[in-house]
Formats: sequence, C-alpha cells, structure tokens
Amino acid sequence: MTATPPQHRTAPTDSADLGTSGFSRRRFLGTAASAVGLLLINRTASAARPVGPDRRIFLVHPYTGEEFRDVYWVEGRYRPEALWAVNRLLRDHNADKIIGVDPQLIDVMARLNARLGRSPDQPVEVISGYRTAETNAKARKVNRSVARNSFHMQGKAVDIRVKDVGLAQLRKAALSLEAGGVGTYPRRNYLHVDVGPVRTWGR
Repeated sequence: MTATPPQHRTAPTDSADLGTSGFSRRRFLGTAASAVGLLLINRTASAARPVGPDRRIFLVHPYTGEEFRDVYWVEGRYRPEALWAVNRLLRDHNADKIIGVDPQLIDVMARLNARLGRSPDQPVEVISGYRTAETNAKARKVNRSVARNSFHMQGKAVDIRVKDVGLAQLRKAALSLEAGGVGTYPRRNYLHVDVGPVRTWGR
C-alpha cells in the first residue's frame, strides 16, 4: 500500500540555492571516484552487508535522440563512467554545459519506472535536465512558473515523460515515492521531479 504525501505547497517551487559549475570529464571522474571512496569508509562492514541488485535505467532525450541504456549501479556503488554518460545526456543542451548531477536523481527515475510496473529497459524521456543560470533565466521569460533558483541549476531536477503513461498516473506514482518535489505541467505534458524537500504543485 502506498500513501500520497501531504501537499506542503501549492505554488510552483523547485527552487534551491545556486552554486553549480560545469564539469570536465576528467574532473568529474576524479570527483566521482573520491565520492565512491567516501561511501566505502568501512569496507569490511560494507562487504558483510548485502549490496542489493544492480540498478539499470534507460533514458532518452526526445529532442536530441541521445540515449543511455545501461547499469549505473553495481556491487554497491555507482559506476563513474555510467554517471558521466548520464550527466552528458542531462547537460544543458542550449549552452552545451555539463554538471555532475545528483546520483539520487537517477535513482528516483529508476524507482519511478519500477513503481509504474515497467522494465528498466523501457525508456524514460527526459525533457530537461541541468540548466545554467542563463538558460533558466531565458526559460522564465517564456514560462513564469519556472523558479528563479531552480533545482535544475544544481543538477537535482529533471522534467520527464513516460510513453503510454498518463500524466496523472505518473504524478501519482512519483508522489508515492516521497523522494522530493513533484510538479505537474499538463499544458506542456511533463512532470518535474527533484531530490529537494518533499512537496508538490500543479494538478
């Protein structure tokens, strides 16, 4: 049984403090490797615990045709090369800039796909991932519901669609995860999900 979390806010808000920058591939892989090391402080204790099954996801960018379809988590850790590939797909395509997105965001999309009863080999369409401050400002001029300090600018949010799944069903499944923000944009036919505080807006 799942429960719909309380709606803490009704106004559109996917905001967070701005503090992001582009990543080079070498810098990202180095940072990712360090993060993996920090996650494995006690290797003996970690080895004694089950690490769970591999995590796989299929992401598609409908406007560029780019795809990621692979395992991104294996043996209890994120694969740096897989994270890099996902970050590239989720880059700001207008500015052609990449950021190290929060890996939990990938987990949310994978969990959402599973909650819908879909296979990891069935795609999630990513309409928008990372945004630079400049791209976000331009988006606000077109759509005032775009937050001034969006979580997109920190690599903590995506706007998605799932083929053959209605927006209401997608929203319900996302809310049941209680994993962060969920915003519904029916006129543009996409759902915003992020790894910020649990809250919701739109219908």
